Amino acid sequence: MMILIKNDQGPELAPKFCVLGAGHGGMAMAGHLGMMGYQVNLFNRSESRLIPVRLTGGIELSGEVEGFGQVNLATTDIEEAIQDVDILMVVVPANGHAFVAEKVAPHLRDGQVILLNPGRTGGALEFRAVLKKHGCRADVLIGEAQTLLYASRNINPAQVRIFGIKNTIPVAALPGHRTAELVKKLRQVFTQFVPGDNVLKTSLDNIGAIFHPALTVLNAARIESTRGEFQFYMEGVTPSVAHVLEAMDQERIEVAAALGIRAMSAREWLYMAYDAAGKTLFEAMRNNHGYKGINAPSIVDHRYLWEDVAMSLVPIASIGDQFKVKVPTLKSIIHLASLMNQTDYWAVGRTVEKMGLAGLSVAEIKRLALEGDL
Repeated sequence: MMILIKNDQGPELAPKFCVLGAGHGGMAMAGHLGMMGYQVNLFNRSESRLIPVRLTGGIELSGEVEGFGQVNLATTDIEEAIQDVDILMVVVPANGHAFVAEKVAPHLRDGQVILLNPGRTGGALEFRAVLKKHGCRADVLIGEAQTLLYASRNINPAQVRIFGIKNTIPVAALPGHRTAELVKKLRQVFTQFVPGDNVLKTSLDNIGAIFHPALTVLNAARIESTRGEFQFYMEGVTPSVAHVLEAMDQERIEVAAALGIRAMSAREWLYMAYDAAGKTLFEAMRNNHGYKGINAPSIVDHRYLWEDVAMSLVPIASIGDQFKVKVPTLKSIIHLASLMNQTDYWAVGRTVEKMGLAGLSVAEIKRLALEGDL
């Protein structure tokens, strides 16, 4: 069982949190924060997941962390949710980042921190653009995590099972020169957060882009015939499936290299995040105890496609096209996912145009990540 870092700063010094999103990750984060003794508000667009939290006063955790986390406020009122909090943890599918940015824009105040958990690819760039579009003048610090801290599932109303907590998660601020400030604030509570190079690095080290879409596409028949009653990572990955993942991973690394970024491989990431080692990606994934017990999605029309394809694969492939990097495997998975869900993921996804990168040189993109403006 994980050792908790309890809040020993006192109520006046301890940061106050709002977790935005009551899905698997948001519920785990809100419960964990409450269990560590921090004041945490929970926002969700719909009431259904909040009612049990209100009735019980918090969230019951099991698995890697066991106990009860008190929630100060569970609400659908975003102004109420973020009022007087220090750190906003955005834990929604990346498709919802623009929505959250639009809703918080009128209510933010100077000094607040916003962290996308995770940003997927281009999340912080999009979030900042939406705030500016809606006239937000507050001096807020925006950052993105390279991945989500938890491997977790909601098992019952107001009950979450945490299968694993990652060891190390790079985070970066936009603008990049404020990353040290961001990490200092976050590490008061979560020592797993470490400085990332910049939001380009955290975005292109998005390993969910490699694992989630391809495993869903390549296991589509099994998902639909069993309603996901098999272990996604333990049984859904075979040596031949892992070969496809490795090809996608190499293409991602080459896109990053075109921007002058050394992206970590999926196998390196598994070792960093979970201490899972192996001579091949297949071996490393099978050796990751944090993946054991996690079932596949029950349907193919799942966030592993509508989020991870649109908000992870499309931006990586779009950057690849801009800099003439060939990404045939990534494009194949995008195409197949679009056919399966009858959705044009290129049309709805984060392209270079939507990230504000179209037509920019490598030097201009790097300047944007470092300074926040050109």
